[in-house]
Amino acid sequence: MSRVGRSPIPIPQGIKVKMEGRVFVAEGPKGKVSQEILPRIEVEIGDTEVLIKRLGESRDDRAKHGLMRALVANAVAGAHEGFSKVLEINGVGYRAAVEGKTLNLALGYSHPVVFPIPEGIEIEVDKNNTMTVRGARKQQVGQVAAEIRALRKPEPYKGKGIKYADEVIRRKVGKAGVGSG
Repeated sequence: MSRVGRSPIPIPQGIKVKMEGRVFVAEGPKGKVSQEILPRIEVEIGDTEVLIKRLGESRDDRAKHGLMRALVANAVAGAHEGFSKVLEINGVGYRAAVEGKTLNLALGYSHPVVFPIPEGIEIEVDKNNTMTVRGARKQQVGQVAAEIRALRKPEPYKGKGIKYADEVIRRKVGKAGVGSG
């Protein structure tokens, strides 16, 4: 049996979980998160924990067992405390500001970059150069953070661009000057 798949998922206080057909739904203070359950996987909801069971022993069933357990656990964690990613903006004149449902970025281009904030995502900007992307769905938070980072990836020579807070940019040495001859 899968080591990941067989471990139970504890249900935190204040979280409501239920099955609506083949969709697992977790509701909590951070929002409502739903996760479709794959075929040949069963979900058992107890009083204090959720168990994920597989119906077969094929290689495909075993692979999807751990995947479904992780996705259901992420749904419960997202409804309880949510997920966040922190991005840093490095560069002279590079800044960000949230105005309504858009993120306005000055990234050294000849025009301002306007990024629409998707539904279910909250972006907070601190000191013009640090932004936090928050939401209840882990995949959506990661996707939005990746799309923002892709607007101006960090470059290795001066380190300018948008990077994750825990990302380390390996710097390169610039062109060496040729001695006068």
